Amino acid sequence: METPRRSELREEAILTATLALLAEVGYDQMTMDAVAARAQASKATIYRKWPGKAELVVTAVRRRAGNPAKSPPDTGDLREDLLAVLHLMRDNLVGQDAALILGLMIAMHRDQGLAGTVRAQLVDDKREVFGAVIAQAVGRGELSASVDDTLFVEISSAMLFSRLFVTGEPLDDAFIRHLVDAVLLPLLDHQSSAP
Repeated sequence: METPRRSELREEAILTATLALLAEVGYDQMTMDAVAARAQASKATIYRKWPGKAELVVTAVRRRAGNPAKSPPDTGDLREDLLAVLHLMRDNLVGQDAALILGLMIAMHRDQGLAGTVRAQLVDDKREVFGAVIAQAVGRGELSASVDDTLFVEISSAMLFSRLFVTGEPLDDAFIRHLVDAVLLPLLDHQSSAP
């Protein structure tokens, strides 16, 4: 049995090889055989940890992005909580390779298994964090319990993604404040006050 240190090094080699191959050949052309060869690991070692290519890719991308905050900040104020979460999301996105992320999105469009895995592991993390922020605000009486966080999560993620990967405009603190004050808080207020 491998020592924890050796096991961690093996896992890191596999995830690094996965990201390198994704960048070189794309998701569709990447194979588990190629990952094993690049990482100097057996396919059995890879399959013990990841049941398939989609799960391996999601783990590699998530590792590069850093783990999302599972427990959102609770500053006692909805605006400050939103700013804190968006800063964390921005910092994770900024560290990403744009070509890799865009390639992964294209592959998701063609491979429903990959799309389902990515949504379940990455998108749901955002819903969980924003859902907790909204639940905290509901608990403090800042929002009504009728607020639906689905559209809210999509808008916030899309705005950050678009700014970073599409328009190339700064994704700075001023933009995040503007996004919270001009878009997200009015959306939540509107939903909260709707009959």
